[in-house]
Amino acid sequence: MWFKSYRMTFSYLNRIKNFRYPWVKLYSTSQTTVDSAEVKTFVALAHKWWDEQGVYGPLHSMNDLRVPFIRDHLLKTIPNHQPGKPLSGMKILDVGCGGGLLTEPLGRLGASVIGIDPVDENIKTAQCHKSFDPVLDKRIEYRVCSLEEIVEETAETFDAVVASEVVEHVIDIETFLQCCCQVLKPGGSLFITTINKTQLSYALGIVFSEQIAGIVPKGTHTWEKFVSPETLESILESNGLSVQTVVGMLYNPFSGYWHWSENTSLNYVAHAVKSRVQEHPMSAEFVLKRETEELQATACTNPAVHEELKK
Repeated sequence: MWFKSYRMTFSYLNRIKNFRYPWVKLYSTSQTTVDSAEVKTFVALAHKWWDEQGVYGPLHSMNDLRVPFIRDHLLKTIPNHQPGKPLSGMKILDVGCGGGLLTEPLGRLGASVIGIDPVDENIKTAQCHKSFDPVLDKRIEYRVCSLEEIVEETAETFDAVVASEVVEHVIDIETFLQCCCQVLKPGGSLFITTINKTQLSYALGIVFSEQIAGIVPKGTHTWEKFVSPETLESILESNGLSVQTVVGMLYNPFSGYWHWSENTSLNYVAHAVKSRVQEHPMSAEFVLKRETEELQATACTNPAVHEELKK
């Protein structure tokens, strides 16, 4: 019994030493989720974004699924929408927007969209393409930056955040998703499309797509960065988001089209919603105070704990 109590006491000590108040941001401006090696890959391809028959052809085709998916889920949160501009009034952040392949369709649906990307050449391509459409020029804003660079100035700003084919390229997925949550309004939606971490995704997503068929350039993906829906859901829920939907997507390289699937072992899309109820700071403070009092009481009868509390 003494050993069990002693072990529990030091468990409390560790919790106090490592405690973080829930309202204190874990983000540090010195952190970055941008992988410099990935940036070099995308710099070389920046001029090819709007070539529908080129390396980004599958992303053009993916719009047939991801744009209606985002639209339909957001429409559930809008009581009245304008015909032709159903997402009017909504503020959306497109993270890792590349050349604007997804940013532009969301803008055409009436949303005010900010597209961000750390690759300057990508943003130049996106800016050039949207300039041909005066309507999009007013609804879309592009910035050369990472998500971490704008998270403080845009905290709880957006009705929706989109990270399509992005999380498999970042170096710190937990920090990245935490930042996504921070810029969302309470009740806001996060949309993610990515690749599952399975043997099949390695065989088809890397060996076949990159090394055999050349659907995407070699080195575009790193299997170790792929993430399973279960892992993704766990990270999202730890940051106050509730996963609503996870659906598989399959790409046919012969037809060039995507279709929905119950199988999520390759590509999939996830929709999560940020909680509207934020934990009150005093609740965490109360817990810390109570545990401190318990430790002080224990220290009176246990010299080892008394010495540990002095550290």
